[in-house]
Amino acid sequence: MIPVVGRFAPSPSGDLHFGSLVAAVGSYLEAKSADGKWLIRIEDIDPPREVRGSARRIIEDLESLGMTADAPILFQSTRLAAYQRALDILLENGLAFACACTRKDLPASGVYPGTCRNGVKKGKQARSIRFLAEDLPETFTDLVQGTITGEIDDFIIRRADGLFAYQLAVVVDDHFQGITQVVRGGDLLDSTVRQIALQKALGFATPQYMHLPVVTGNDGRKLSKRDSADPVMGQDPAHAVSRALRFLGQNPPENLALDMLWAWAIQHWKPELIPREKTSLTA
Repeated sequence: MIPVVGRFAPSPSGDLHFGSLVAAVGSYLEAKSADGKWLIRIEDIDPPREVRGSARRIIEDLESLGMTADAPILFQSTRLAAYQRALDILLENGLAFACACTRKDLPASGVYPGTCRNGVKKGKQARSIRFLAEDLPETFTDLVQGTITGEIDDFIIRRADGLFAYQLAVVVDDHFQGITQVVRGGDLLDSTVRQIALQKALGFATPQYMHLPVVTGNDGRKLSKRDSADPVMGQDPAHAVSRALRFLGQNPPENLALDMLWAWAIQHWKPELIPREKTSLTA
């Protein structure tokens, strides 16, 4: 049996909110109910989006909610050399290419048409680096959403500003940390087929995926740390965790202390009860 290793990987773009808490609780319970390890990774590779002190506050909030990592926390900002090595491998194997296109050059659909696949046109300057997709759909089985099939275009893996793209970094770090299961919000479902394509190109194993329902506000929009939406900070920890459990279709007893609540949740975790669709925060 391969040991189970799960993770929660927030970006430090704001304080922990209820939507993030749902993902943290789901990933924690899926790992712990299988007697596995649960890791925390701070995805701090996009400085323009980061909020000062956010990473520290997220970690402190998780600890106050009873969730501590089973290994030292990994910060992606310390992993740039590893992303560059992966990028070099893809370029050397003809699986990535330089691209001079801007957003204005893309069609209305936003799908990249392969303009620079055969080289940057004369007079143009390379800006980003894209993964060379095989124009074949990727299919995987999600533990909540079922069978998912998605098309892949030549997506960006190093941005025009020189920063490594999320898609490349997350794949490299999931492999590095030995992640066997990825539990996260359904808003990242479309990214999964891209990540699976990268895993195959780099010779990495593909984790098991579980995409949880997206938490939305009264306006129907996904909760966002950048919008300061429903921050968890300051809430009673047991109440916050109990709320997240109910959102995930679980039915915890009332008025349990935090340690007893976690003990109950780990023992009674039933992923088959998780709803598939987006759910309002006030539902």
